[in-house]
Amino acid sequence: MSTNGKTKKAPALRVGIAGYGIVGARRRHYIDLHPEMTTVAVCDQKFKGQSALPDGIPCFSSYKKLLEVPLDAVFVSLPNYMAAEVTIAALKRGLHVFCEKPPGRDVADIARVIAVERRSPGLALKYGFNHRYHQSVVEAVRIMKSGELGTLLNMRGVYGKSTAVPFEGSWRAERRYAGGGILLDQGIHMVDIMLLFAGRFTEVKSFVSNSYWKHDVEDNAYALLKDAQGRVAMLHSSATQWQHRFMLDIAFSQGYLTLSGILSSTKSYGEEKLTIGRRADSTTGTDREETATYLNDNSWRDEVADFAAAVRSGGAVKHGTSAEALAAMETVYQIYCADPAWRDAYDIAHEETAK
Repeated sequence: MSTNGKTKKAPALRVGIAGYGIVGARRRHYIDLHPEMTTVAVCDQKFKGQSALPDGIPCFSSYKKLLEVPLDAVFVSLPNYMAAEVTIAALKRGLHVFCEKPPGRDVADIARVIAVERRSPGLALKYGFNHRYHQSVVEAVRIMKSGELGTLLNMRGVYGKSTAVPFEGSWRAERRYAGGGILLDQGIHMVDIMLLFAGRFTEVKSFVSNSYWKHDVEDNAYALLKDAQGRVAMLHSSATQWQHRFMLDIAFSQGYLTLSGILSSTKSYGEEKLTIGRRADSTTGTDREETATYLNDNSWRDEVADFAAAVRSGGAVKHGTSAEALAAMETVYQIYCADPAWRDAYDIAHEETAK
């Protein structure tokens, strides 16, 4: 649109944030840094009796009140048991939605969201699979797609935390609210990256355990996943790592990639690095290895920018689509259900949730 030969700038997208804890507040930082977005209201259960933040932004204790505010988009940063409910409510109001991972407690939650999404053409729905925007992952994907290291052979990934997850006494400790433990909460990022490299897995073997923290959800998940081409991925998602760790080895026919460390606000996973090894004729292995170290984490900024671009253009979401969220959730539950004891416990919890 132009006036007197000048292009008139579209008004900033009005954004509401449902769930204003650590993640919601961090999302707001990057929303408000974006030139085409602005936060106009937030909600969180902690705001009982409070009507505005210190900077004047209206705040509510209920997401239903938030959705009564004139908005263009909503960021959902709520507990797992509320994520699908609020996403669906926002879509039904004609709002674009960015929802954190996981998309809900189980596959049924994301399936309900997708059913509403299909009846909501023109709305952008994006899930926060943030690790896809880390530079080590972006570069690893580029190298894989280039074919310079040949064909993918296998993967080995470890993602672990140093402290108890979930936390004692919180909703994260109860399966009916959380859906799962360390695998669903954090390991789903590693699952999503493995799906990005290999596609869907057709066969899964696993051991799932809560033997250390003894909560209602797992503190360790060990999985072997095989795809239709016979390529195998090994995954260990752990809440007994004692030192935060992120590591992914990817073997190709002509070399390998190792992703180690992931930049975070706490810097607790160490430096983010990508090591590239090229196959040599030496009997002792490669003699051509190089390592890139990434010092800046722009993943949250870039993720928000992609969402804004999809909303503005009416185009497809680049990463974190509902189909990708569904694939990640289905794979997580393949891992859960491949352990007979855990599958039976899940069925019991699911029946209690449905009551």
